[in-house]
Amino acid sequence: MNEPALRLDKWLWYARFFKSRSTASRLCAAGRLRIDGTVVNKAHHKIMLGDILTFPQGRLIRVIKVLALATRRGPAPEARLLYEDLEPPSAASGPPSSSDPVHSGGRPSKRDRRALQRLKDQD
Repeated sequence: MNEPALRLDKWLWYARFFKSRSTASRLCAAGRLRIDGTVVNKAHHKIMLGDILTFPQGRLIRVIKVLALATRRGPAPEARLLYEDLEPPSAASGPPSSSDPVHSGGRPSKRDRRALQRLKDQD
């Protein structure tokens, strides 16, 4: 009846969400990670297959379902098989494109200034 389980910090490191196990441990100790909606404060908390993890990673909030438990930290393609991303980051949430003149944020290029001048001259 013993279900397989793995330490939370190890699994996060094996799945390549963090560059080091100590970084994963600090996130857990700060109480910034939830397992199935329950806040976890300890890195040694055991996770099992089917658990839903919610945690911040950079500017994103990751929602992950545990599909497999690893025995080592393998390459990235192998690590992606350990989880299912329930809320994958959307392309629309990224920074605005530099080719979009409305959201470029900088001063107009020479080409943009000439196009504006042509519009003004038509009036």
